[in-house]
Amino acid sequence: MRSVWLGAALQALTTRSPLALINGVIPADACQVVQGVSYGRGPRQQLDIYIPWRAAGAPVVVFFYGGSWRSGARADYKFVGDALASRGYVTVIADYQLYPQAAYPDFLHDCAQAVAWAAQHCAPYGGDPARLYLVGHSAGAYNAAMLALDRRWLQAHGGSPAMLAGWVGMAGPYDFLPIQTRTVRPVFHYPRTPADSQPVVHAHIGAPPALLMAGSADSMVDPRRNTDGLAQALSAAKADVQSIRYRGLGHEMLVGALARPLRWRAPVLQDLCAFLGKRRGAAIGLAQS
Repeated sequence: MRSVWLGAALQALTTRSPLALINGVIPADACQVVQGVSYGRGPRQQLDIYIPWRAAGAPVVVFFYGGSWRSGARADYKFVGDALASRGYVTVIADYQLYPQAAYPDFLHDCAQAVAWAAQHCAPYGGDPARLYLVGHSAGAYNAAMLALDRRWLQAHGGSPAMLAGWVGMAGPYDFLPIQTRTVRPVFHYPRTPADSQPVVHAHIGAPPALLMAGSADSMVDPRRNTDGLAQALSAAKADVQSIRYRGLGHEMLVGALARPLRWRAPVLQDLCAFLGKRRGAAIGLAQS
């Protein structure tokens, strides 16, 4: 199997991006994929669904990717859909509006609308809306955190954080005022960034269970201020939270370790599914790959 991966990787190296490379080794029949489903009227209000074979009453994960709220596309994260579907999760990967076409809080409304769509429409795809989770990486982890902790966004679309069985933040920025990164400043209307735009200020008892992941070698989002800081705030509020730090993993490799060729780097997928499996039942038992 490794020789197949290496052959595909060598071929992809000359013509593809790193994300295309790791997506290129996913077997065509790994799971069912439904692409380009609209959850709203905008051109970026679309999502893809990765469905385990024989899924029935399976847990549902909505995944939000990162990119500093300025870049990213759901097709680039096929490896995430593959990873979670291989463990029995119906996985929804949603696009959302990006800067400069949109700014805070537009993308939170998009993400909340995508979650509401998943809750209302996952059953025909074999999903169980009573076991609905959010997972996000980087800016996507911020989006997931805000939906899970600040009730405004899901309520605006007919939902509530109480509908979530849990959420997972991977290398998320949860406490970043004053904004230091110049490209991020206009996204959050700097210097008039609202104080309540920060997930850390929304920590409260009764928040959905959280798993916060970070790599010790992350030089993009400081894990001590953000991951540790939010974990401490949630713990102080007596919310259900656990955190994991992966030695030697950088910002991108934390999510990259979900991909088939990179899972040897760290047990990110194993730990992620262990957390999800503790919440309102475990994922359906399918063959591990």
